[in-house]
Amino acid sequence: MPDTPAAYPSAEKIKSIQAQKLQELLTYLNQHSPYYKKLFAKHQVQISGIKSPGDLTRIPTTNKEDLQQRTWDFLCVSKDKIVEYASTSGTSGLPVTIALTENDLVRLAYNEYHSFLCADGSAHDIYQLMLTLDRQFMAGIAYYSGIRKLGAGIIRLGPGVPSLQWETIHHLKPTAIVAVPSFILKLIEFAKESRIDPNTSSVRKAICIGENIRNTDFSFNILGKKIKEGWDIHLYSTYASTEMQTAFTECREGQGGHLQPELLIVELLDENDQPVGSHTPGEVTITTLGVEGMPLLRYKTGDICMYFDEPCACGRGSLRLSPVIGRKNEMIKFKGTTLYPPALFDLLNEMEEVIDFVVEVYSNEVGLDEILLHLLPASPGEASDRRIRAYLQARLRVSPRIAYVSAEELQKMHLAGTGRKQVKFIDRRIEINTIAGKGGKTGR
Repeated sequence: MPDTPAAYPSAEKIKSIQAQKLQELLTYLNQHSPYYKKLFAKHQVQISGIKSPGDLTRIPTTNKEDLQQRTWDFLCVSKDKIVEYASTSGTSGLPVTIALTENDLVRLAYNEYHSFLCADGSAHDIYQLMLTLDRQFMAGIAYYSGIRKLGAGIIRLGPGVPSLQWETIHHLKPTAIVAVPSFILKLIEFAKESRIDPNTSSVRKAICIGENIRNTDFSFNILGKKIKEGWDIHLYSTYASTEMQTAFTECREGQGGHLQPELLIVELLDENDQPVGSHTPGEVTITTLGVEGMPLLRYKTGDICMYFDEPCACGRGSLRLSPVIGRKNEMIKFKGTTLYPPALFDLLNEMEEVIDFVVEVYSNEVGLDEILLHLLPASPGEASDRRIRAYLQARLRVSPRIAYVSAEELQKMHLAGTGRKQVKFIDRRIEINTIAGKGGKTGR
């Protein structure tokens, strides 16, 4: 599908494309997927009656536990057809494995090619990849393949080492970077300490991965604001997951990540697995289109977002997703207030008195949620403690427990996970639920 304004499909064309590809998917699953064949039989699903995405509510949903526990029942090809194994990071639970065929890798490159086009990429760009391309990280190979298809230059530098990142920027003159937003802040801090002016560099844009840089109204959150204050580059937010093998990427308008309708059907569901309307939070539930190895049907990601279906000023008519509001299984009910970790992260990032943090949630003796903030203060002391507590009380209207820790202690907590991501949220409720035999969710 060409990526030029004149060729953007209309809403009617998108419906037609998705209806056709959905019917192809259902036939494929019914022939090749052990998991979905059993599901269709158990629930007496007549796939001939599923004509469009609006009919999907007739089919039960699938979740992460199903994929973790019955991984190979989802495989639709023989194992000799698998050329790549990818996995989720497993930050807060067991990782999920996704097996890809050669055709799936071609689809993955196509997906990221259009994502980079959406983010104003061209063959004239040079992208510095500040992320891992190993450890079964699907995004790394997706970015690399998409940039190659774009015909742009690639610098595979990997994560970390701000000094080397700046040396490479100075030497090879990339026009764009692909990085986690919090690491971009570290680049800015290093530049300031080293008397480097980021705005005189060759970099003009950043593809931001893995963390929110916007609020749900699309204004920059504190992380996005801090980056823009220190480095006047254009920021493009992205949202993706290993399971969907597809990315939602912002265009220049910055009004949500665009759906690629030929690659994915997305539903946002309420607690009863019913679709919610636009501008309403719901759980992102995906149906992959064109996947050969491990296609998924009505797979609940656990991510809470909103969708927007008004036409974008860029000319695309595809649905757009908001930044992730939170993870369904990470929702905190604290003293009558509902909180999601990203909102707490934004609040703590705003505070000049706090250098770094880890948020911990656990169950008290009567089973209610409690919050413990592990904080690295900028200047320890009673005055700082009073300001921090007063600010939290004013913003949250409730008072979480606070434990002040050293940089070394906090670093150990950041590295305590087994996944690729830095730990910022520890959910002790999972351990308690598991011990109590309540079957608590493991999360991503």
